[in-house]
Order: sequence, then C-alpha cells, then structure tokens
Amino acid sequence: MSSRTDIHPDAVLESLLSKAERSNRRNNLTRMHELCRKQNEAGSRDFSLSAIGRLVEAEGIMKGRALYNAQSADYKALIEAWAAYAGPPAPKPTKTLASHDYLMRIEDPAIRSIMQAIISERDKLKAQLNTLKANTQVTVDRRPLGATVSAAPGMQPVTVLALSAQLTPSEREALQKAVSPAYLEERGLREGSHGEIVNERGRTVFEVGFARAIRKVLGD
Repeated sequence: MSSRTDIHPDAVLESLLSKAERSNRRNNLTRMHELCRKQNEAGSRDFSLSAIGRLVEAEGIMKGRALYNAQSADYKALIEAWAAYAGPPAPKPTKTLASHDYLMRIEDPAIRSIMQAIISERDKLKAQLNTLKANTQVTVDRRPLGATVSAAPGMQPVTVLALSAQLTPSEREALQKAVSPAYLEERGLREGSHGEIVNERGRTVFEVGFARAIRKVLGD
C-alpha cells in the first residue's frame, strides 16, 4: 500500500473471522493479527509478505512461503490492512561515501577542494582498473616487429622474420649512410648505374649491385 488509511485492521479481522469456516484458520488469523499489531507498536512499517512471512514462520503459525499461495488470500488481506494502517515504509537514508565524510571534516575550503579533486581522480582510476580487470583474457603477440606468418597447406604456420627486422637502429643507420649520395660524395665516391660504388678515378670499389643489395636489406 502506498497511502495510509484510518480503517483499523481490527475491523478487517472481524470481517475475515466471520466468513472463516475452519477454526484453525480463525486461530491463525488471530495470531497473525496480534503479530502484526506488535510489529506496528514497535514502530515498524514493513508489512511486506517476505517480512511478515519470516515472522509467522518463526512463531510457528505457518510457513512463510504459504502466504504466496492463492489459498492465503485472507492472510494477505489482513497483512495489507495493517500495511495501509501503518502507512508506507520510511525512505531509507541516503548513504554518503566515507570519502565525503572526510571531506566535510576539512574546514579550509581550499584544501577541501584539492582533496576532492584527488578523490575524484582516484575514483576515476579505480573505475578504469575495474574495466581492465573485466577483460581477463589478454592476447600477447610476442612476435618480433616485421615478422609475418607463412603457412603451406597441411603444414604448421611458420613465423618468418624479415632481414631488415633483425637490424638494430644503429646497424640500419650505418647501412643507410653507406649508400647515401652525400656520404659517398664526401669520400670521393659515387654510385654507378648498376648499383656499384666507384671512386673518383672510375675504379670500382664495391661490385655491381652493392648499393641495391643494401637497400633490399633495409627494405627500401
């Protein structure tokens, strides 16, 4: 019931007892009525079937789950009468976070503002951490950069590592520099039309295809 009524449950009990044919039902109705009266006198306004069901079962009146049966309509009517008479349950007090309590104890508004920002950031990080924890399955690819997977029909996949991927940064830089036009020119060298390296007299220092081979190693 969401609204309170002035109809006393005693009147409802009398009506229910007058039509109850079995003495056992009249006795149970009376006992439940007294139990609800004590509940009301104690200041409780929780007359839900689950709450009263636990009480009547503890008193040995009947099984609490029996209140949900169609045959228990009279018992439910009596409980609803008490619920309407007592009024709706009082709203539960809003719970405040412990951190909020701590903040309210800080008298200096500047410090309180700083702490509030810190707590907000903490809560944000905790939410992100919980999101990461939810993703329990993580796939880690431990293949080196530049590696590819090659698989022939009927064969297990094989990881193929490109030659350029095996170079360290300093090795890569050294090879790039070795065939760069500026570097060659500083040393009186140049690259020929077929990738050979020749000196200023036209003599071949590195054979045909040398520069091209380095560029292939670099993946250029």
